[in-house]
Amino acid sequence: MAGFSRPRCAQDAAPAAAARLTGVIGRRDRGGLVLSLAVTSALTLTGCGVQAEAGGGPKPAVSTAAAGGNASRTYTVEQLAATIGCTAEITLKALDYRKGECTRDGIPYVFLDFVTAEGQREWLDYAEMYGGLYLVGDRWALSAKSKSFMQELSGKLGGKIEEHGPGASEG
Repeated sequence: MAGFSRPRCAQDAAPAAAARLTGVIGRRDRGGLVLSLAVTSALTLTGCGVQAEAGGGPKPAVSTAAAGGNASRTYTVEQLAATIGCTAEITLKALDYRKGECTRDGIPYVFLDFVTAEGQREWLDYAEMYGGLYLVGDRWALSAKSKSFMQELSGKLGGKIEEHGPGASEG
């Protein structure tokens, strides 16, 4: 190729490639760049963005009600645990959710907060094979043994109760 020398290593290749691409993008693809920025802005303005809360948990830009349940707001693991009257120990931090656990009066509780509603639904669908009882709200879920206790919590937190498989119990 005339005008281009072969780079000796990857570090030499990057600036040369960037220089060639800058001219092409500058002349031919400004429309694509503008479209990309417009789509990103529209998604952010319509609530598809997520903010981190001071406690480190996910918080939606716009809160919605849990489908099929009482109106619910988004809670963090720490806020859910405080409602129970305990302090959660964060036992798992993943890219799309956090899990915390605590025990109160000998009863174990598990709390989850999620970055997206889609991630929450995927987690709940996967958890179905293990069974269990969950109070599910807007990007959060908690698990406890007693269905009657979860019904009481639903009055405070909103959300709906979901029973999964053979591990679910009545209480």
